[in-house]
Amino acid sequence: MRTVTKDNITDVFLGYMSDDMDPRMREVLGALVRHMHDFAKEVDLTHEEWQAGIAFLEGCAAIESEDRHEFILASDVLGMSSLVDMINSSPDATSSSVLGPFHVSGAPPLEVGGDMKRDFGGPVLLAEGVIKDTDGNPIPGAELDIWQTAPNGLYASQDADQDMYSFHALMTVGADGRYGFTTVKPVEYTVPSDGPVGDILNACGRHPWRPSHLHYIVKAPGFKPLVTEIFPDDDPYLDQDTVFGVREDLVMTYVERPASTFPSGMALSGKITEPYLHVTFDVTLAPEG
Repeated sequence: MRTVTKDNITDVFLGYMSDDMDPRMREVLGALVRHMHDFAKEVDLTHEEWQAGIAFLEGCAAIESEDRHEFILASDVLGMSSLVDMINSSPDATSSSVLGPFHVSGAPPLEVGGDMKRDFGGPVLLAEGVIKDTDGNPIPGAELDIWQTAPNGLYASQDADQDMYSFHALMTVGADGRYGFTTVKPVEYTVPSDGPVGDILNACGRHPWRPSHLHYIVKAPGFKPLVTEIFPDDDPYLDQDTVFGVREDLVMTYVERPASTFPSGMALSGKITEPYLHVTFDVTLAPEG
């Protein structure tokens, strides 16, 4: 095609795609290009603005590393991560929420009732619940990957003073589907704002704060994996999460209980001398297919 114009360039691009290409690739890539071209024409995109967009992508790439996932962070603060989560959530299961850029694979195993708080200061939180199917039946042997920030608001991958798997654990539930662990009360924190994503937030007049939360990845054979987070209902940033991760069914309540009520069978049983926080949160998985 020699005569390419702003009015036909989209059709020309689509015509260049091979008839033999993967049908789903054709659908996704074609839609992406159509929307990009429509966007550029809608706003009369200038060369300077196009170059600024390229510079943003190059800036993300320049600081992308094993411990700093700036592209994921960009997806998060632009709402794309949460939108994809919501599109793919199962209506009868627990809502999915953003993975975030700080998950660490290969977390060490933690027995049901184990402790992640260790020697860190801060209020003790006992979190427990049942992993079940959409009919309410427990799922034996389900795997729960848990992670959170330390009391200083930093994930282990951000903090040289924490070991690699600080506040990360992998738990396999028993026949009753029940999980339980102790940790420190999570705190609200800011996403990294010293890179290109921070420039976007500043340009929009937005803050970088996230409400406090626990991260879960839940897996079991025969069920769709679930990536989610749970949030306390009294967090000051619950209604303005900068990565749009809050869902109504993921909001729960921390209940303060006296030390005398701390249950047996936990790693910290008999060691709790002050009031602790308690939350029960059940997780529902959708079947595969």
